[in-house]
Amino acid sequence: MAKVAKGKNDAKEAGKDLQATLSTDGAPAGTSQPKAVELAKKQREIGVAEFFARNKHLLGFDNPRKALMTAVKEAVDNALDACEESGIPPEISVEIIEMAENRFRVIVEDNGPGIVKQQIGKIFAKLLYGSKFHSRKQQRGQQGIGISAAVMYAGLTTGRPAKILTRISPKHPANYVELTINTATNSPDILKESEKEWNKEHGTRIELDIEASYQKGSQSVDTYLKSTAVTNPHATIIYVNPKAEQYVFARATDTLPKPAQEILPHPHGVELGTLIKMLSESENRTLSAFLQENFSRVSPQVAKEICENARIPPNFKPDEITRDGAEALIKAFSSTSIMNPPTDCLSPIGEELLKKGLMKEVQAEFYSAITRPPVVYKGNPFQIEVALAYGGEQEKDGAITLMRFANRVPLLYQQGACGVTKAVTTTNWKAYGMQQSGGSLPVGPMTVVVHIASVWVPFTSESKEAIAHYDDIIKEIKLALQEAGRDLQKYVHKKSKVHLQLERANLFERYIPEVANALHRLTGKPEPAIVSGLQAMVKKDALQQRIEDMQAKNTEDDEEFAKIGAGDDEDEHIDPDAEEESALSHSLKKKAKDDAKKGDEKSADDKTNDGNKKK
Repeated sequence: MAKVAKGKNDAKEAGKDLQATLSTDGAPAGTSQPKAVELAKKQREIGVAEFFARNKHLLGFDNPRKALMTAVKEAVDNALDACEESGIPPEISVEIIEMAENRFRVIVEDNGPGIVKQQIGKIFAKLLYGSKFHSRKQQRGQQGIGISAAVMYAGLTTGRPAKILTRISPKHPANYVELTINTATNSPDILKESEKEWNKEHGTRIELDIEASYQKGSQSVDTYLKSTAVTNPHATIIYVNPKAEQYVFARATDTLPKPAQEILPHPHGVELGTLIKMLSESENRTLSAFLQENFSRVSPQVAKEICENARIPPNFKPDEITRDGAEALIKAFSSTSIMNPPTDCLSPIGEELLKKGLMKEVQAEFYSAITRPPVVYKGNPFQIEVALAYGGEQEKDGAITLMRFANRVPLLYQQGACGVTKAVTTTNWKAYGMQQSGGSLPVGPMTVVVHIASVWVPFTSESKEAIAHYDDIIKEIKLALQEAGRDLQKYVHKKSKVHLQLERANLFERYIPEVANALHRLTGKPEPAIVSGLQAMVKKDALQQRIEDMQAKNTEDDEEFAKIGAGDDEDEHIDPDAEEESALSHSLKKKAKDDAKKGDEKSADDKTNDGNKKK
């Protein structure tokens, strides 16, 4: 029988042994071989690059339009990560040139730390290679696929290599490389390399020729970059689209995000297979030391308690623990009280910067931003942030604009399948002054931003386009939406009260001539002076100006109106000033009508008396 093989070389040897076994253990000489033997000869290993080359849709290259956005996204994400990790305020330029029909050249350049020459090929032309897969902290990339997939797509669709120019410091020359990815071996093919002069002190430039199509809209490169500017207010992005139109998304702050710190896995989030692998590869001499050095929040006392619950001696060698022992440890993790993991592995945007980013890109009259406290799901810390932009020139009759983000990266596709969308549609927006039919997005002039920051984002696929429907995550999103919704309700409530006061002022203004005439007849005062006094009391101009100020306040946050209505009752819609004006208006109108009626009755009596005298 064939022996069990380990590794690629051993797999090949095992295949040879299998062939030899099948050729000798098959049917007798002179007879046809069993069908299983023929099928076994067709089996072969499939390389990871070869698999993704045949399944480009898994990486976000479903169609030409989406391919253009994905290629830009992967390059920009890499640039932002590199700059932030090096403490450099990002300055990124994106240029898309239409070379021919359905052929585009994508050029992305950054001012990051650059890439050392030895790593260029592996970073840009080797799938599942990178520094982020095993790192447990918030970051944009996770799998080591993104930019290599874009290089692979360029080679498959146009046959042209990717062109890389990078420099690590003014003391070093810039390295220029042309390369493609060998899908059979998942390795870079370097076609050309040289040293070049470059006017940048440090940074990286990548140039890709791809088959794609350009079209503006909610799922375009334009929207992606605008959305990126909202959640990355510390970055400057210069964009030139295929129509040679330039857009500059200037940074709103010079403050870089707080660096996320890497943490160890938490016992509550580890799975059985992972634990077995960790135990077998451990170099620790005791189980207690293994638990303390490989998991967060495990102190000597906690390690002792875990061992007691698992009924395994603390000095037992980790690599000698069986599968049953590992399963006992998993159960012990659940039954042991362990502190939540540290949350310094997260780097949220923050309420102030999130609001600034939204104000910079969305013109509205009211803004609100909420950052929830960090929570833990299956040992993985995550944090939810929400922002609203209401009013302004946004569409009033259509559904709201929903902007979804994961670790500061926009999610433009599969909105209906995303857990964020479910959280928004299942929130009762009618309670906050918005129109909404069951199970759909609310209707009105509003943009909603939802950002999830986590060491592990549960995407629904490798293309990272939607977040899975996990109850804990959806619950946190809804809590943040409700908190922001209460701020919105206060503002809408105040605005409606001002409009109500203006309507009352308009109504009162129509009766001013009648009231002034009645008061003139009662008091003998000049009628123009009475009219002026009544108009001053109405304060219509002040109310109108107040409404205009509310609607025009779209370049900075209006803190006054954000605080308005904090002590109001939800069912109360009239403030004391409005009640006083209303009561005065009603009193004056009633008095004027009563006086006019008395005057008419007196006039009628006088006419009757005159008639009697004549008779």
